[in-house]
Amino acid sequence: MVVGIPASIAVPPPITHLSVRGEASLVCILLNQRKTLPLRTYFVAFCSFTMEPSGSTPSNHTLNSTGDGCPWEVSDKARLCRFLCYGSEGDLYTAREEGHVSMENAGALLSLLQESRGAEVVEEIKRFTQNGRAVQLGPSFFALALCSQHSELKTRQAAFKALKEVCQDPAHLFSFINNKKELKEGMKCGIWGRALRRAVSDWYNEQDAMSLAAAVTKCKQREGWSHQDLLRLSHTKPANEAIALICKYVTKGWKEVQLAYSDKENSEEVVKVLSYLEVVEKVKHSCDETEVINLIEEHKLEREQLLTDHLKSKQVWRALLKEMPLQSVLKILGKMTSKKILEPGSSETQAVCDRIQSETALTKAKIHPFNILLFSENYKRGQGYQGKTKWEPVSSILKAMDSAFYKSFMNVEPVGKRFVVAVDVSTSLSSIVPGTSISTAVAAAAITMIFARTEADTHVLAYSEGALVPCSVSADMNLTQATFELVKIPGGSTDCTLPITWATENGKAVDVFIILTNNPLWTFTASPVESLKKHRQKSGANSKLVMCGLTSIGHAIADTEDRRLLSICGFDLGALTVIRDLAQDLI
Repeated sequence: MVVGIPASIAVPPPITHLSVRGEASLVCILLNQRKTLPLRTYFVAFCSFTMEPSGSTPSNHTLNSTGDGCPWEVSDKARLCRFLCYGSEGDLYTAREEGHVSMENAGALLSLLQESRGAEVVEEIKRFTQNGRAVQLGPSFFALALCSQHSELKTRQAAFKALKEVCQDPAHLFSFINNKKELKEGMKCGIWGRALRRAVSDWYNEQDAMSLAAAVTKCKQREGWSHQDLLRLSHTKPANEAIALICKYVTKGWKEVQLAYSDKENSEEVVKVLSYLEVVEKVKHSCDETEVINLIEEHKLEREQLLTDHLKSKQVWRALLKEMPLQSVLKILGKMTSKKILEPGSSETQAVCDRIQSETALTKAKIHPFNILLFSENYKRGQGYQGKTKWEPVSSILKAMDSAFYKSFMNVEPVGKRFVVAVDVSTSLSSIVPGTSISTAVAAAAITMIFARTEADTHVLAYSEGALVPCSVSADMNLTQATFELVKIPGGSTDCTLPITWATENGKAVDVFIILTNNPLWTFTASPVESLKKHRQKSGANSKLVMCGLTSIGHAIADTEDRRLLSICGFDLGALTVIRDLAQDLI
């Protein structure tokens, strides 16, 4: 069905023949007006295309190992991968930025769908969501929602088939549904067609019953959607008795479940689910602190399943901390210390310290050393970023986090590329990386350590005063020693092309150059693009350049169509994900 564009929207003169590969595509015209047009306008126009047979010769989108066309070309596939990785098609990643995903950033996604390459798009979505390759998952849910509403049947089928793989928990599912709703907003047709109803029903029916019972009691609603909404609108028919029990609990409540199952002869699985839901209901209505603590410890309940009043109790928090995921423990260390739940010398503090530095716990949680550093520096600061929460850091916790930082290097999987990590010491490294408690000196030292310790072929350089300067940062140093080595070097002028020139002149073939600078005004004796080209020509390497402005905002290297160049503003764990993806030709 072809959907018309509302009369109230100004549209350029009619195009008599609109090819999906034509340079004058309506979506491109609308994207040029993106500052003034609402989201639904792009989607209406997108739905309005008539798809040409694919018998004609394709444009510049011949697949290679990572995308389309030439290895350096910023193709639609490369732009799509950037979008799925960090929510933007451009060559600039801004740390800690979580902007709203919109059609404005999805031009390449639209182009690929127009070319009947929806199945490829869905495969890329699955690849980025399942393997930890994305900084944020929002763009993937948006892209999957768009694919599920495309005019081509194969694309829609692929999108709905991938729903359970992409949306692995209720929060993801709610986000996907909300994206579909926003894309359809203002149009007469609704989103709940047969295909979506079946896909949502399958999402619930294919879950393990006990896992589903835990999921629906921990994450009850998000973004204006609840499990009750989804089960009702999808007309879900439970695949077995255990799923039927959970559906009844969600839609009808606990009392109806008791009436329906109290006198029945139930299977072993149904009995287990009933017992679990009974515990959840019991803790919701309990005012007895001892009873709540016993239920938490016996059934491993989580804080999302408790009432707000329960969380006012120190003893309840102490019970929760015993089985709380390690990542969550690290996030709330400041809060627990401020509430005197974790105190110097207490058994609870010792238990938390043991968990933090346990290699088994660190491996299970897959926590990255840079993430531990962020938590550690924030805890050391003694104050939250928002609100008035303050605390006196416990020395034993700081020591445990320091130990965990070094142990967690085992969680970093090597990429196996040749790296040069170069630190600009031309200006003071005493500034703070935006959005963190880490100085640029500590951040630079940590980044160099991560690559020096995990990548066998890594050169660490420092540059200042128009030349490289001696730098003895090595893999066997600790963070304090590495930081001292960087800050002791005198400052001077900035020239970010020096590391590339050094590698070229010394015959070092480099796969990835990572330039760390604290200078918001980058100067070059030569263009970094030209310097990189010379290195590629001389070394034969498919070299990439990542320019990290540790304190800069929105500063790109240059306006280039070379997809092997990337700028990073600020720094966070996501920046390391982006560098890793670039090194592996994933973006």
